[in-house]
Amino acid sequence: MDREAGYRLLGELAGPETIEATLSRLDAVAPGFPDWIVTALFGGTYQREGLALRDRQIANLAALAALGGVEPQLDDHVRNSLRIGIEPREIVEVMVHLAPYIGVPKALAGLRVVTAALGKDAVGKDTRITLDGGTSNFPQSRSRTSGAAAAANPARALSAEWIDG
Repeated sequence: MDREAGYRLLGELAGPETIEATLSRLDAVAPGFPDWIVTALFGGTYQREGLALRDRQIANLAALAALGGVEPQLDDHVRNSLRIGIEPREIVEVMVHLAPYIGVPKALAGLRVVTAALGKDAVGKDTRITLDGGTSNFPQSRSRTSGAAAAANPARALSAEWIDG
């Protein structure tokens, strides 16, 4: 395990502000635990050969969505994925792809977290989910609750019916 490599990688993934803010708060509650996490995970597991960082992030997105109940960590990994160049559409597609494996409710819960994270991305990129420059060939359907037109595809039909819980 390489402690320094772990802190460098965490800085690349989450930004230096995370190291200062998040780790210091966690260290106040559980002294030494943040350093162990960074050293063992980011300085150990992440340093292994065999998977590129991009692939590790996609695996993290899938694992966290499958677990459920870890929304703050999923949110962090969505942001980390954006920082290393994974496109918003790809992150959405990971959640859609998971539906038959982890269940539609967990996939929708994952999409809820993804949508919230994309709406407030910390890297300054325009993360709005659009298809074909904002246009779509998908048919329009009527919302059951509001009667408003809604796109009939998962990336654009992120309606308040399930986003807000």
